[in-house]
Amino acid sequence: MLLVANAEAWPGFPLSIEMLRAGADSLSAMVAGIGRVEAEPKVRSVGYGGWPNMLGMMECDGAVMDGTTREVGTVGAVRDTLHVAALAHEVMKRLPHVMLTGDGARRFADEIGFPSQDMLLEDSKRVWFERLQKELAPEELRKFPDIPLAPLSRAITDPERVRDTTVFLSADAARGVHAATSTSGWAWKYPGRLGDAPIPGAGFYADSRYGGAACTHTGEMTMRCATARTIVLGLKFGLLLEEAVDLALEELAELKGGFLGGVVVHAVDARGNHDVVNFRCPGEIKYWFWDDTMPEPELRQARVA
Repeated sequence: MLLVANAEAWPGFPLSIEMLRAGADSLSAMVAGIGRVEAEPKVRSVGYGGWPNMLGMMECDGAVMDGTTREVGTVGAVRDTLHVAALAHEVMKRLPHVMLTGDGARRFADEIGFPSQDMLLEDSKRVWFERLQKELAPEELRKFPDIPLAPLSRAITDPERVRDTTVFLSADAARGVHAATSTSGWAWKYPGRLGDAPIPGAGFYADSRYGGAACTHTGEMTMRCATARTIVLGLKFGLLLEEAVDLALEELAELKGGFLGGVVVHAVDARGNHDVVNFRCPGEIKYWFWDDTMPEPELRQARVA
């Protein structure tokens, strides 16, 4: 059994390990761990710690995938909801659909007893409004939000380069390969924007026969290349894990035009190998790793592509 997650997963990674050791199913363990991350305001890319959209509203995305059945549950642009990974898990278990978004996702949350919660921290609201004041003329600020938002998309989006996603991957010969994600998306994104976190094949994919992958940072790129699915297909066609990841990175490198940035790929295979790669992200990228031979998890450094 092994478990991989991005560095920001620190509030929940130990809980997932504890549950896996106790025999819990992999998705339940990962969703519980992500729940701790979503509730931690110090993690500024997910849940309470996330940043709002251009209108100052929190919209969160989450997903789960069972690699053994290839069942998927995802939710996107959900307001007033903290535990979106758990909500996605319920979509997978209760509905014939794969994805719910916006008001429909919140309605489903109400029906199954997920509380409606104010997700906007006062600090996030303050920073958001200060950014608006900096970018808008006084007349525009007086009319806000009844102004065109599209011209602002490059001016105010993501001032702190917050594009991360909480991703968990597990792999075990008996329990299979599974994935779970959660994010608040880009800071100051256009309302309704979905990144790759809730998109099967782009931000995550798992197939217990071969392996799984999950991506963070610039989701617009991984959606264009179906990055997570590319890695798993590479494994299916006989590539080694690192070769499959490098194939997906080659596709990202071929992109021209559109919004281009960095991507971090997390990948595991059904044979117990893992690979975490920093593709053009500034600074040092680290990730959490644990397997059942280790007494404690380790924070490791990603390889650089």
